[in-house]
Amino acid sequence: MPGEISPTGKPSDPGSPPELRASHADRDRTVDVLRIAAGDGMLTADELDERLEAALSARTLSELAVLTVDLPAVSFAADGTAAEVAEVKDVVRIEQVFSGTVERTGRWVLPRRLELAVTWCDVTLDLTEAVITQDTFRIDVAMAGKSLTLITKPGIEVDVDGLTLVHCKLRHRRMWTPPEAPTMLRVELVGQKAHGKVVVRPRRRTFMQWLLRRPASLSPGA
Repeated sequence: MPGEISPTGKPSDPGSPPELRASHADRDRTVDVLRIAAGDGMLTADELDERLEAALSARTLSELAVLTVDLPAVSFAADGTAAEVAEVKDVVRIEQVFSGTVERTGRWVLPRRLELAVTWCDVTLDLTEAVITQDTFRIDVAMAGKSLTLITKPGIEVDVDGLTLVHCKLRHRRMWTPPEAPTMLRVELVGQKAHGKVVVRPRRRTFMQWLLRRPASLSPGA
């Protein structure tokens, strides 16, 4: 009817259909797209914060659409998780010498192959929330000094047979996985790591997770 007010507070055009409301799932999918884009270097931290705030407060699908219109499309699996990115890079090369830490954490997209050409810089690759689009992830290592850390989760196997260690320690902490559980990703470490150490481990428990699993005999007042 004439004079009707839209959800944005503006009068709607006569005869125009009402805008579709966004659900929690719609907002979650938009947040995933934004975080993937930020992890791939397409959004700065400030841009990510601004768009996340807008996504979480969006009331309509059109408000969500404008937040990702300039980003690559992402398809989602039946459970609502990101399943595939429109363009997965074949090779990503990281070169760094005597500088800060190299980190890939959160919801970042795994390339098919990652080349690490790093000297005296710590490298952390957290795979627990990474977007996996293939069953094998190869990491070509040409690294000297400091630590190379891979953080895994059930369903991810790490093969270090192709990695040559020169004055370097390896700490591979395997997670217990039920025999029937499928392997979602096989990580192949190949190349050479000289000095420092290589660590493969699951994500550390938070203090609250540790506290909740603490034996009752250690609880206060016991």
